[in-house]
Amino acid sequence: MNHLNNTCNAEEQNKPLTVNGIRLWENLMDMAAIGATKNGGNSRLALSAEDSAGRYKFINDCKRLGMTVVTDAIGNMFCRYEGSQPELDAVVVGSHLDTQPKGGRFDGVYGVLAALEAVRTLSEKRIIPKRSIEIAVWTNEEGARFTPAMMGSAVFTGVMKLDDALRRKDAKGISVAESLHAEKWIGGSPLGRRFDSYFEAHIEQGPILEELEVNIGVVTGGQAISWLDITVTGCSAHAGTTPMKNRSDALLAVAEMAGDLEKVALTFAPLGLLTIGELTIASPSRNTIPGEVTFTLDLRHPEDEKLTQFELACRQAIVSVASRRGMALSISEHWLSPATPFDHQCIELVDESVKRLGYPYKRMLSGAGHDAINISKHCPSAMIFIPCAGGISHNESESIEPIHAEQGANVLINSVLARANH
Repeated sequence: MNHLNNTCNAEEQNKPLTVNGIRLWENLMDMAAIGATKNGGNSRLALSAEDSAGRYKFINDCKRLGMTVVTDAIGNMFCRYEGSQPELDAVVVGSHLDTQPKGGRFDGVYGVLAALEAVRTLSEKRIIPKRSIEIAVWTNEEGARFTPAMMGSAVFTGVMKLDDALRRKDAKGISVAESLHAEKWIGGSPLGRRFDSYFEAHIEQGPILEELEVNIGVVTGGQAISWLDITVTGCSAHAGTTPMKNRSDALLAVAEMAGDLEKVALTFAPLGLLTIGELTIASPSRNTIPGEVTFTLDLRHPEDEKLTQFELACRQAIVSVASRRGMALSISEHWLSPATPFDHQCIELVDESVKRLGYPYKRMLSGAGHDAINISKHCPSAMIFIPCAGGISHNESESIEPIHAEQGANVLINSVLARANH
């Protein structure tokens, strides 16, 4: 009889852990009610009152589990589930709670709440891992209110200087420093402290998993990203009195540039991606020819060398149009993130967890930037993707299936627990 019980216990211990999918989904919907938009999305801009409300809800949930909560100088938040050997470096898992101005309910938020559900499950089962597990909520990942994106993790890892980040301002002229003080998120946790490893679960934000009917993406790294700021200057003039041949219309020049840039992008397709995400006319008026236009360029490619070639070709196309039309031109680099491979051992842990759970999966690169890209420069890191409907993200219609949310959290808890016990 004792032998039978021991056998049953051994079999039980070899089974992968599973989370409470219903509870995870309810928690996602509860968080979605904070900063909800009329079309079913979310608006919780970084360091806003809505962002703080989401953070406080999360803190309360963590404290009910007996977790301790600290913040650092840029407002990154860490909630700690103590391990049996707390002197060891912690395994950190998380993402972000801030959103786009009219974003979805799952981008970033899923990774934070999947991590919380993993800890809840460990707590319920009275599982104390060797290493402590910390859930990170990174500040201003989206870069929607303050640029650049992934600011909190960049400051934490030293990729961006704290003073530089604190000086950054939103469209209303409010600085990061002012917002941190107003929302009371500055804490004493040291920047750059040691982690054992980092795991992040996220929606894919693209169509690949859904198209392949695959439930889990085992992410092997992130592609290179270059952000450029371009200002084209012509001459403002009266719209009703200036003949077409005498005009120096900056907007029409930018329109021609956009067409040529698309042609450049197609030569680097399918891996090369180009987006003009912002375009601003200086002092716009209905009856004034635009004299100055500023626009942004987002370039992406999995290979650093190819991205360099891509950017050079784009610069040449822009210069060519400006020269032909007699426009003054300024091109400056706003941000550069090199291609980033994730840690082989962490990837293997995710891979093994998926196999044990029996889910169909695909190894893949991340097309989007994530905090894990910055943290991978600091410690061994990996990511887990789940599908999103139509590949749509940064949109109020962003959607995922509850079963995929549950499966991603199952992969996360087993990967993190394995690492925490190593």
